[in-house]
Amino acid sequence: MARPSPRRENSHAFINPPPLLAAGAARPIRGIMLAERDSLLRRLHELRSEHRDLDTVIARIEDSRYDQLQLQRLKKRKLKLKDEIAWLESQLVPDIIA
Repeated sequence: MARPSPRRENSHAFINPPPLLAAGAARPIRGIMLAERDSLLRRLHELRSEHRDLDTVIARIEDSRYDQLQLQRLKKRKLKLKDEIAWLESQLVPDIIA
């Protein structure tokens, strides 16, 4: 005969999540650790800055006769940056349960 499994006393421990902690804590808040969130924000700032710089460079190059292959590469890099920026922004927005 199969023995019944022993009942766990702390079975309710996973029902209520732990409270949110202050900034700098190493516990998750809304799925993203605070340190990871800061890292994502820094990366987002770097990518936006590079995207802005590329925009300026591309505008200058388009006005003058320049290597079209190089121009195409810069535009492709700019599009990749835009995609990465959008992905990072989506990671920073908390999921809303409807």
